[in-house]
Amino acid sequence: MAANTTVISQSQLQEQFAFCDKIQSFWHQAARTPTAYVETYGCQQNEADSQTLRGLLIQCGYTMQQSAEGADVVIMNTCAIREHAEQRVFGNLGALTHTKRRHPEQKIFLCGCMAGQDAVCQRIRKSYPHVDGVFNTQHLWRFPELLYLALTTKKRQFFTLDTPDPIAEGLPMHRDNPLKAWVSIMYGCNNFCTYCIVPYVRGRERSRRPEHILAECRELLAKGCKEITLLGQNVNSYGKDLAEKIDFSDLLAQIAQLDGEFLIRFMTSHPRDAGKKLFDTMAEYPKIAKQLHLPFQSGSSRVLKAMNRHYDREKYLEAVRYAKSKMPELVLTSDVIVGFPGETEEDFQETLSLIREVRYDSLFTFIFSPRPGTPAASMEDPTPAQEKNRRFDQLCALQNSISEELHRNYIGKTLPCLVDGQEGSLLTARTEGGRLVRFPGSSNWIGRYMPITITGATTWSLTGSVKE
Repeated sequence: MAANTTVISQSQLQEQFAFCDKIQSFWHQAARTPTAYVETYGCQQNEADSQTLRGLLIQCGYTMQQSAEGADVVIMNTCAIREHAEQRVFGNLGALTHTKRRHPEQKIFLCGCMAGQDAVCQRIRKSYPHVDGVFNTQHLWRFPELLYLALTTKKRQFFTLDTPDPIAEGLPMHRDNPLKAWVSIMYGCNNFCTYCIVPYVRGRERSRRPEHILAECRELLAKGCKEITLLGQNVNSYGKDLAEKIDFSDLLAQIAQLDGEFLIRFMTSHPRDAGKKLFDTMAEYPKIAKQLHLPFQSGSSRVLKAMNRHYDREKYLEAVRYAKSKMPELVLTSDVIVGFPGETEEDFQETLSLIREVRYDSLFTFIFSPRPGTPAASMEDPTPAQEKNRRFDQLCALQNSISEELHRNYIGKTLPCLVDGQEGSLLTARTEGGRLVRFPGSSNWIGRYMPITITGATTWSLTGSVKE
């Protein structure tokens, strides 16, 4: 375990659960059942954190609802990756003045990555007096205490001071989907990419112990879970801070040997640490989905160095070639940033050529957004916004054409897919590679793996049918 990691003791957790009991008594005296709403922005890790917050709220006696209107507690779990996401949060946070005016006893909290930035906390203090509390990711496990103080003292609560990066096992979670689960295997990041705020707001890397992860997976499978997605800012760094000798590939193999019919997915992999052992392990175990999210960010080695990514274009392509040689059916997705400071047209063309060579199934595409406090925010950036938008549109057009062509190749194939929901009159399912399939069928199939014959394709999804 890293020296800066704090393992929250069971006695400390019991103190928080005692606050849950006190909150239940508070509402029992008021002779009613309180309600709560949690709104999540950003990545899967944020959603996993929201599931913990919902679990804690339920333990405090709250029932969950689907909107902020009339809720006794509103939590906004935020993302700080892009400026647009932050501005959206501030806009929605301001709109909550109206819900609080109609329900004056409503308690409003802001948490997540934005709460890890001092400038945001100061802005909340000065300009958003209707917000009752702010807490960063390091203090999430203390939410019952914060909520109790906000209820009983009527004073605003700010749990935002930096503390040793914690790991808290045994917190309750409320998952809406019994078929699919996110399981965090580690927290924080040590990479310090020059454009990224995550290491500053989520702390350094710290890994959960493997026995705790395996126990959580066993519990999920016993409850009927069919897909487990392992989460970390860089899952390939798993285990580096643990005393025992275990890495991410070892953990994958252990989970893949658990009993049951299920698939394992994971994200996100950093290309610097994604090596042959990982791809060999994925190829060896049928329960590990042949799906890989491997962000490349730029096809230019010069830009990658400026991003502090610790790999170059050729090393990335070498990893992709090996992965595809071991898993020809691999579904590969990635992230790419357009318009990083100093990106030239030549650099951009290298990104396009990498996309043409790799032929991703889909991409998450972003125009560079400067994050205050990161090195890239102060880099010279002469490229005008209009040019960045042109490059972005060109990149998206290229990727959309590739995605549509790859999806057309599915037509006529019969694939085992997990039926996971319903949209109107159609069922929805996911292929092993995570591709969305819509098809007619019985709602009794939800939760089962069904052989679906693909009959049609678009850029973003597939259509199919099942022969009964």
